[in-house]
Amino acid sequence: MLDKLEAIYQRFLDIEEQMNNPAIMADMKSFVRLSKDYKDLQPIIAAYKEYESVVANMEAAREILYNEKDEEFKAMAKEELTELTSKKEKMEEDIRLMLIPSDPQDGKNAVVEIRAGTGGDEASIFAGDLYRMYTKFCETKGWKIELADFTDGTAGGYKEIIFNVSGENVYGLMKYESGVHRVQRVPQTETQGRVHTSAASVVVLPEADEFDIDLKPSDIRKDLYCSSGPGGQSVNTTYSAVRLTHIPTGITVAIQDQKSQLKNYDKALTILRTRLFEQEYQKYLDEISKKRKTMVSTGDRSAKVRTYNYPQSRITDHRINMTIYNLPSFMDGDIQDMIDALQLAENAERLKEAVG
Repeated sequence: MLDKLEAIYQRFLDIEEQMNNPAIMADMKSFVRLSKDYKDLQPIIAAYKEYESVVANMEAAREILYNEKDEEFKAMAKEELTELTSKKEKMEEDIRLMLIPSDPQDGKNAVVEIRAGTGGDEASIFAGDLYRMYTKFCETKGWKIELADFTDGTAGGYKEIIFNVSGENVYGLMKYESGVHRVQRVPQTETQGRVHTSAASVVVLPEADEFDIDLKPSDIRKDLYCSSGPGGQSVNTTYSAVRLTHIPTGITVAIQDQKSQLKNYDKALTILRTRLFEQEYQKYLDEISKKRKTMVSTGDRSAKVRTYNYPQSRITDHRINMTIYNLPSFMDGDIQDMIDALQLAENAERLKEAVG
């Protein structure tokens, strides 16, 4: 392990040297990539330095045990060695996990899409409940949510809602929410009091930045039109709504929620970039979703990941067979324990992959 850590440390020093090179600093794309690699390696380097210190202290404690005549000193050294041995084992376990390559997109912001599935009006209402749940969760993390586009449900909630989430390690946590979420409850629209099952799909994508996708302006067709639906005085009077079409792929993104054409254009461009990035990222997701039950390929929109049972106040995640009985607080954004459990399960799977 020390050899591997030493090699990583040398790589860290090499990146540090490159980042101080004026030629690299002038190449923004290379500099951004190196900065990210440098930041990603910092926790491993810190763990390596601490691990080295523990190993050195263990050697010093052994020296005392073998050479010291004073029994009190020897007893202290023995106690210290026991503590350090336990700490070393724990650190080795943590470092082993850190050495496994993580998803390179984990540190990115995310684009989240929630769509009503089977269940008619009740599915739209549930999609609205999920949006509120994620909004509350993001607030607890100090993340910023920005609405990109939505279509209201006829009886409340949303047929579809797309929003951007920005902050620290957003995609690394939110990615576990991708898949079909199923709800079992008496619908607000039901008069007989019978429990119905409805569903909404959630897709979480890493937000692509300008260095991920080379998006040529000549490949984009921009159409402007008047906003429709609720939105105040500017509706139907100004051409603020923006539709972008990527000519080579035919991917279209339309945004109209801002009164400013420029803001709508920026939002549309971010989502278009992410959709194009998704096509490349899809191959990676398809591959890992075969190996890891915690991850759902974005192409597999039918994978049922979680059931929310209101009569029993129960939430069950089917990927790890974990059930929690605190539905009201869960729907109020208290989903961290579930994400922690999914992360733990994925780490175990990644370790298995590495050993395999």
